[in-house]
Amino acid sequence: MTTTTTLWRPCGPAELDLVRKSGWTAWPPRLPEQPIFYPVLNEDYATRIARDWNAPRDGVGYVTRFAVDTAFLERYPVQQAGGSTILELWVPAEELDDFNRHIAGTIEVTAEIRDPAIKP
Repeated sequence: MTTTTTLWRPCGPAELDLVRKSGWTAWPPRLPEQPIFYPVLNEDYATRIARDWNAPRDGVGYVTRFAVDTAFLERYPVQQAGGSTILELWVPAEELDDFNRHIAGTIEVTAEIRDPAIKP
């Protein structure tokens, strides 16, 4: 049995729509101005990004959870991007297809955060 690591990713509606179109199995290619794919290592950090960045920018932010083969992830050192719980992986855009092939199961939405300033 393969050991997996749970990762989280905050995203906006456009990226989530592309994940949905993949059958919830893959992250979409990065845009030219996005050379790195940044999954994070804990739900709290993903929630903060979705709340503080995605929701104000897009009106809604989503927190997603997915599992990836742990042995595969060893090639990406954990990056501390701030405090002790601000942990992420830096996956080069050109490696994203390979990364997607190592996702175990499906990508699932664990939270939807709406910007309170935007009325439905």
